[in-house]
Amino acid sequence: MDQDDHVCLCYRVSLRKIQTYLNREDPPVASLISECLDAGTGCGWCVPFLKHLHDQHTKGKPVDLSISPEAYMKSRVEFKATGERTINPAEETQRGEGDSSDD
Repeated sequence: MDQDDHVCLCYRVSLRKIQTYLNREDPPVASLISECLDAGTGCGWCVPFLKHLHDQHTKGKPVDLSISPEAYMKSRVEFKATGERTINPAEETQRGEGDSSDD
């Protein structure tokens, strides 16, 4: 995912904005991302991704999501229709590490 792609599609909160917030404020809990940026307060789709990004930050890892914006948006459409998640942020990030294949 590129820095200017939206993690929160409801409120159009970009990965860059979340990265900046994490680096600047170093929040102790992931829920502060929602409190400050409103990300995750709409449909709830991005909440596990926000938690994953916060976890990466607290572990000193690069804060990123290794998923294409297209796959991310498609999975969110499915989530809104069914209430079921078809992707897991941790699995997508692990799959993206060392994987140079295109989706």
